Amino acid sequence: MATILVVDDAKFMRMTLGTILEKGEHKVVGEAEDGQEAIEMFHKLKPDLVTMDITMPELNGLEAVESILSSHPSAKIIMCSAMGQQKMVVEAIERGAKDFIVKPFDETRVLDAIKRVL
Repeated sequence: MATILVVDDAKFMRMTLGTILEKGEHKVVGEAEDGQEAIEMFHKLKPDLVTMDITMPELNGLEAVESILSSHPSAKIIMCSAMGQQKMVVEAIERGAKDFIVKPFDETRVLDAIKRVL
């Protein structure tokens, strides 16, 4: 079981992902709506893993990944992207994200990605 911070500006997506994670016997320790909130919660909660949306207000997922990894190089972050965001996914991986999952979420794919990254 891993502790996970779920980051997405859409509450519905956070709830959907949270349900999948709990079915996989993981614990959602926090939720953030934007990159800035994600950074603050990561430092406070120190989760085993972060699922990070790419497109968000305030600070996007790419900037948040860079910020978290600059202070915690061993942080494990999985990007969440919509179809057609391949360029941004590649950029996120180059910046240090460990994997990615595509919306709409497939339960098996999400849990497999988490298992791989942990």
